Amino acid sequence: MSSFAYLSDTRFLKAEPLGPQHRYAVAGVAWDGATTYRPGARFGPRAIRAASHMLCDGTHPYFDVSPLPALGDAGDLALPNTAIEAMRAAMAAPALRLLQHHHVAWLGGDHSITLPLLRAHRKMLGRPLAVLHFDAHCDTWEDHFGEPSGHGTWVAEAIVEGLADARAFTQIGIRSAAVREAREFVSARGGEVHTARSLRGLESPAQLRPLTDSIRQRLAAAGHPPVYLSLDIDCLDPAHAPGTGTPEPGGLTTNQVLTLIEELADLPFVGMDCVEVAPPYDHAEITASAAAHFVWTYLCGRAAASGIGV
Repeated sequence: MSSFAYLSDTRFLKAEPLGPQHRYAVAGVAWDGATTYRPGARFGPRAIRAASHMLCDGTHPYFDVSPLPALGDAGDLALPNTAIEAMRAAMAAPALRLLQHHHVAWLGGDHSITLPLLRAHRKMLGRPLAVLHFDAHCDTWEDHFGEPSGHGTWVAEAIVEGLADARAFTQIGIRSAAVREAREFVSARGGEVHTARSLRGLESPAQLRPLTDSIRQRLAAAGHPPVYLSLDIDCLDPAHAPGTGTPEPGGLTTNQVLTLIEELADLPFVGMDCVEVAPPYDHAEITASAAAHFVWTYLCGRAAASGIGV
């Protein structure tokens, strides 16, 4: 299997730190043991990498940079496909090791992988993170169909554990059915929720400026914490992302997500993940292509903010 943007074929399935020239890295977390509807996200890293080959020789049309001089592919974490806690325990050391060497964009995998990634960031940075969370689902349920943890509980767990600063937690694209307590979990603790309905028809930078301004103001009020981006591909409407495990009609457009990633590129991001791409349900690689472009745009934004590749 080829690496992200044809960067390397030598380290796939190794997930070891790369050389010092690689300030940025992508790494896969091929796990979907916590899915509640349609499995298949374990194949997401492979599909996103394949779709990224369109980007191998490109300079970003907005940022006018390429991150390739400073970007490497660290392969996939070697994880047990058994219990979720066994997976999270196995992730802890190699994830931290990669973060100590690189600014990482993680390719999921279902959304349960975000909790151990936030734990690793919290351990390394020594403070709670601000989280920018794109999703159709609030992921704040008290349990996971009788299990204490899963891909629908990680937000609540991260806030309760002190991994994320609730005041600086922003959810975008939420629209799924949920009990009021779950829907209002983040906002009740000082965070902000922008539903897909509230964003209908808003795609340009000017139209989305009230949202981006609000994010900046709340980060300032929280003391400018480091920011983590967690992007569930099902934030998109199924017309833009059919290949996902829990599709919800009425979602965001690809344009909306790209605009927000571009407009917020100057924030103090420390990492991101793109999760819940399930290739068995994709059509013409629509979903994998969107995911690859989101990750690429994020990395180009980091390169532009750092003066790399200009």
